[in-house]
Amino acid sequence: MTENPPKNSRAAAIHEALRRAILEQALAPGAKLPEDLIASQFGVSRTLVREALGRLAGEGLVELRHNRGASVAAPSLAEARDVFAIRRAMELLAVDALCGRLEPAQEARLLAHVEAEAAAQPLGDATSIRLAGEFHLLLAELTGNALLQRYVTELASRCSLILSLYGRPHSADCAVEEHRALIAALRAGDAPACRALMEHHLDAVMGRALLPQPPGDMRAVLARYAGPTPPSPPRRAKARSA
Repeated sequence: MTENPPKNSRAAAIHEALRRAILEQALAPGAKLPEDLIASQFGVSRTLVREALGRLAGEGLVELRHNRGASVAAPSLAEARDVFAIRRAMELLAVDALCGRLEPAQEARLLAHVEAEAAAQPLGDATSIRLAGEFHLLLAELTGNALLQRYVTELASRCSLILSLYGRPHSADCAVEEHRALIAALRAGDAPACRALMEHHLDAVMGRALLPQPPGDMRAVLARYAGPTPPSPPRRAKARSA
C-alpha cells in the first residue's frame, strides 16, 4: 500500500509549482489565485493551498487581502526601483566575496549552469528567464553566506515578477555572454571588472522599456504546473421535484 506524502511536502510542492509559474511569467502580476481551483488542480485540500500561498506572500510574490483572496503581486514602479537598488547592493556583496576566491569546483558549477542557459535558448523565454535568475542564486549560494543567499533569492524572485509586469523581452544571448564574462572576471580576481559587469548587467535588466503582458488562462497554466489532473469527485444527484 502506497503511503500518502506528508502534508508539509505536499504544501512545498504546491509552493514550488506556483513559484515557478510566477517566475516563468505564466501567471501574470495581478492574476487571481483561487484556492478552490488550485486545490482541485493539485488534488489537495484548501488548507495546503493556503499554506503555500502564505509562503509565497512572505517571499513577496503573492498578495493576500482580507475578503479578496490571493493574487500574484503587482509591485508599483517605486517598489520596483527599491527592490533593484537593494538587489544591486546584495549582488555586489556576492561578487566581492567570490572574486579571486572561486574554487575549481565552484567555477565548474557556474559554467555548467551557463551551458544549461545556452541549451535552453531554443526552448523559449520561460525556461531561459528562470535559468538566468537561478545563476544569481547560485552565485549567492557559493559565497557560503546563508543570510546573503536568502536575501538574494527573495530579491531575484521579486525582480523576475517585476520584469513580467514592466519588462520587455530580451535576448537570452546577452545574459549568457554576460554571465560567462562575470565568471572569467571572478576567476581572474579582477574586482573592478566583477563589480562593473554585475552593475551593467543589473542596469540592463532594470532599464528595459515598459510592455504590459496579456493575461493567461488560469486553468491552463495550473494544468501545466500541477501535472496530471486528479479525478473530480462524483457529483451528488439532485433530488427531483415532485
